[in-house]
Amino acid sequence: MTDIKTMGQQLGRRSWAEPWKIKMVEPIHMTTAEERLRAMQESGYNTFLLKSDDVYIDLLPDSGTSAMSDRQWAGMMLGDEAYAGSRNFYHLEAAIQEYYGYRFIVPTHQGRGAENLISQAAIKKGQYVPGNMYFTTTRLHQELAGGIFTDIIIDEAHDSQSLHPFKGNVDLDKLRALIAKVGAAQIAYISLAGTVNMAGGQPVSMANVRELRALCDQHGIRIYLDATRMAENSFFIQEREEGYADKPIAAILKEFCSYTDGAWMSAKKDNLVNIGGWLALNHEDVFESARNLVVVYEGLHTYGGMAGRDMEAMAIGITESVQDDHMRARIGQVRYLGDLLTQWNIPIVQPVGGHAIFLDASRFYAHLPQSAFPGQTLAAELYLDSGVRAMERGVVSAGRDPQTGDHRYPRLELTRLTIPRRVYTQAHMDVVAESVKAVYDQRERSRGLEMIYEPQYLRFFQCRFKPL
Repeated sequence: MTDIKTMGQQLGRRSWAEPWKIKMVEPIHMTTAEERLRAMQESGYNTFLLKSDDVYIDLLPDSGTSAMSDRQWAGMMLGDEAYAGSRNFYHLEAAIQEYYGYRFIVPTHQGRGAENLISQAAIKKGQYVPGNMYFTTTRLHQELAGGIFTDIIIDEAHDSQSLHPFKGNVDLDKLRALIAKVGAAQIAYISLAGTVNMAGGQPVSMANVRELRALCDQHGIRIYLDATRMAENSFFIQEREEGYADKPIAAILKEFCSYTDGAWMSAKKDNLVNIGGWLALNHEDVFESARNLVVVYEGLHTYGGMAGRDMEAMAIGITESVQDDHMRARIGQVRYLGDLLTQWNIPIVQPVGGHAIFLDASRFYAHLPQSAFPGQTLAAELYLDSGVRAMERGVVSAGRDPQTGDHRYPRLELTRLTIPRRVYTQAHMDVVAESVKAVYDQRERSRGLEMIYEPQYLRFFQCRFKPL
């Protein structure tokens, strides 16, 4: 009898499956084309303004949309809701110290709260904040604190078709040039992100952060890490970087963090919870400032805007997030969708990143100028076709230059299909891929959008459009 291994070799492949089984389901609404058109018009062609009940497959964010495990739900029953000194905070503190390696922990209600704290505590007005590509909320908090963001990511990050394995890397020559121009004292800190979101979820190499640490030590500059998706970043290091193939993700994550001075976290991503965040620091001076500020903006320093039950679920989620089998399945599902689209020659950011497929809207709609918001147009067209909710990552997300008031026009005009963790099946990914192909086949019919309402801050969340 032919054994399973021989059969797999004959087939040339071996299938894999998710390292979990489904214990509970949530019914979702199957919409009609008429319902979707009405919902799209009412929401001003902004997918953020759609009601979730009108969405079939929700790929808007991976933020707070993960499915929690049975152990996390059990942990929710152990919530200590004391206003001060909740035992769950100490469980969370111990988990962060064990897996990320930082000394001091400040909890926050979500990542945005932590971004605000580090910006207020570490930026003096007029200082520069170099980073490996901007992120919307991060840059806004830095600018509100008086900082000046400067992009120091490698050039390959701005090329959607570059196959560089670590497109999130810092260009050390760009950083040296900035130091030479403004002086080290005028640099607040390095804002380093793992799996750079706006570049397509692209990772940073261990060699790069090690070299960055050495350069910053020469000039007395601190490095603060956006650790939101660092477990995913650690997977890519394990897969692509020499010397790490046999190291577990947990060990890679802790080594990477050891080259930085602190980190902020939107725990709604890697840490597998629906709400929460944290700021972790190694230097007591910044910690004291942040711990004082958290009382002003978030809550007491032992809950930071979270319930005890949420901190307990997060502590458990941290442990689950660094398991190799979990991360292999998580990124495997993203790649499954990416492979389908690549086979159909649909333009996406390459190589496929950790948390999402980024459709290259500028190549998708080559006939549309960036001023017609191709990324937003594509998100709207996908919803109209199938009820799949995606989001724009282009000129709308980039916002306006605070000095000139003009649109910022990033080189990447993208539409993001963000995959929640442990939520959808491969069949859902098939539906998404087929919808993208249907819209791509009809791409010449699209005329773009006009913005008719724009809020002052983070406009992509609330702005409204009408078809051109």
